[in-house]
Amino acid sequence: MADELADPTASTAVLKALANPLRRAIMRALLRLESARATDLSRELDVPANKLSFHLRALAAADLIREDPSLARDKRDRVWAPAPRNINIGSPEHPVEDEALGLAAIHGIVDDHLALVTRTAAWSMEYVTGRQTEEHAMFVHTNVRLTTDEFERLNERLLEVINEFREAHDASAADTHLYEIDIIAADETV
Repeated sequence: MADELADPTASTAVLKALANPLRRAIMRALLRLESARATDLSRELDVPANKLSFHLRALAAADLIREDPSLARDKRDRVWAPAPRNINIGSPEHPVEDEALGLAAIHGIVDDHLALVTRTAAWSMEYVTGRQTEEHAMFVHTNVRLTTDEFERLNERLLEVINEFREAHDASAADTHLYEIDIIAADETV
């Protein structure tokens, strides 16, 4: 499964999906729901189902979601599920195909990240004051001095750990939550 999750660089279709706020919302909803029909997503996102169908096909073409026929009621019923994968916008070894589109995708991801940070900060006040006793988020800031090679190994290891937990998850567990995980790391030159 780890090889299946690897993605050296995002295709143009993936970049277009990540640059579109509705497509990112659809992906988050599918991750939360685990699978859904267009009508389910329509209720969840308050968007007409016929508008969602176009975006669902685009997400499927980008291999970010997949049809799950095992959940369909009949041959015409289309049930969608997220495709398990990590997305890499690009790197020096695998540069982004379209720079403007890559920048739009990065800005979209950053917008979502800022919303996540804002929600987590608001929740953390409930936790640190004792009004909320269940841990539902993590707001951690730390510093570590590393070489570039050590930092690259740390990044690889973090992804390995995340994938290890993804693969070991007990899908039948009743107390399951979707955790959005954003890890930011930057050295003093950024």
